[in-house]
Amino acid sequence: MRILVIGSGGREHALAKALADSSQVTAVLTAPGNPGTAQVGENVDVAAMDFDALVSLAQEKSIDITVVGPEKPLVHGIVDRFEAEGLPIVGPTQAAARLEGSKAFADRFMARHDIPTASFHVFGADEYEDASDALDATGAPIVVKADGLAGGKGSFVCATREEAQEALDQIVQDRAFGTAGDRVVIEEKMEGEEVSVLALTDGTHYVLLTPSQDHKPIGEGGTGPNTGGMGAFAPAPILDGPLLTRICREIIEPTLSGMQEEGAPYRGVLYCGLMITADGPKVVEFNCRLGDPEAQVILPLVDSDLAAVFQKLLTGDLAEGSLRASSEAAACVVLASDGYPIEYETGFEITGIEAAEQVPDVSVIHAGTEYAGDETIVTAGGRVLGVTALGPTLPDALDRAYEGVDHVHFDGKTYRQDIGEKGLTHLEDTP
Repeated sequence: MRILVIGSGGREHALAKALADSSQVTAVLTAPGNPGTAQVGENVDVAAMDFDALVSLAQEKSIDITVVGPEKPLVHGIVDRFEAEGLPIVGPTQAAARLEGSKAFADRFMARHDIPTASFHVFGADEYEDASDALDATGAPIVVKADGLAGGKGSFVCATREEAQEALDQIVQDRAFGTAGDRVVIEEKMEGEEVSVLALTDGTHYVLLTPSQDHKPIGEGGTGPNTGGMGAFAPAPILDGPLLTRICREIIEPTLSGMQEEGAPYRGVLYCGLMITADGPKVVEFNCRLGDPEAQVILPLVDSDLAAVFQKLLTGDLAEGSLRASSEAAACVVLASDGYPIEYETGFEITGIEAAEQVPDVSVIHAGTEYAGDETIVTAGGRVLGVTALGPTLPDALDRAYEGVDHVHFDGKTYRQDIGEKGLTHLEDTP
């Protein structure tokens, strides 16, 4: 089986690595890829949004399955384009990907199908005064979101009315997120703890990946601006069996049946970002792909052949038992450039990756890296690397990940030192 992975970040390196381990896979191509994906397969210099070139690549290279990493190609219809050519591809259609592509669509969809989420209001960019009035009516704390894709940075959790106004102005008046701010969504702030529950689905049947928890803010203790994610761990001790059953019955299954009813069956990865509130689980957001860095901790815990699972997904044969999960734990610590997520410099040499991977069960996942002219690996983005470790327990995985972090060096290396603390607290509280 020949696999094409689309994308160039840490999620795509984790995907390429997991698929390369399949006994059924003979080749993994990544477009455009990064230095990490080049170590497990072949990089092809084709952009993730160049649909025509990607279709030609899949045809010329006799690709059996294409897997899409980032959300932007999915929201813009790459699956529709591939399917029109008869090319198997893992991901939702453009109509189904609206669950991530439009927060307004997602909120209204959940309201139509009685899926638990926050109360909300939607305003167009020309309804600025009405949106400002809604801030008063809702009251702080409050959440203000750009409707469209904003790279994980278009959602503002505001503690005061003044912060909410600043967020609204940034989205609507300053156009900080371009057309993603053509509409703005104002939501009540839900209280609780966030967790990510992801399912692989063929549109009707589904299997769960190991639940995980991400760390969005740049600063320790959840302070500072939101990022694409500064680390993750799995499994999430906050979820027990009965709670996970509620999530399946109250959120995942109504979402899949609702999308079918509305003529947009959902196939691929359904990412449910949830808040565990005093009233039970509620949806914070849907994503139409694997999370990043959640993929870095979820995929190593898949004990099944991932390529075979994707094959079942594409043929509608997913069933209970199609995917087995490891009993181990995984942790990922993201190494970022100084100044991320606002302003940062790149081009700094990275050393110590090989030494980090000498730590037992540690893998270094490339996100924002590139080769310099002499094959030296240098920083090329805000999030640079994800140091990921497995262990028999979460404390073991975290210890190994941070040991790996200590070996890696580049100018401006920035990371959170509290990844996994929420999970450790739940473990300590468990009898």
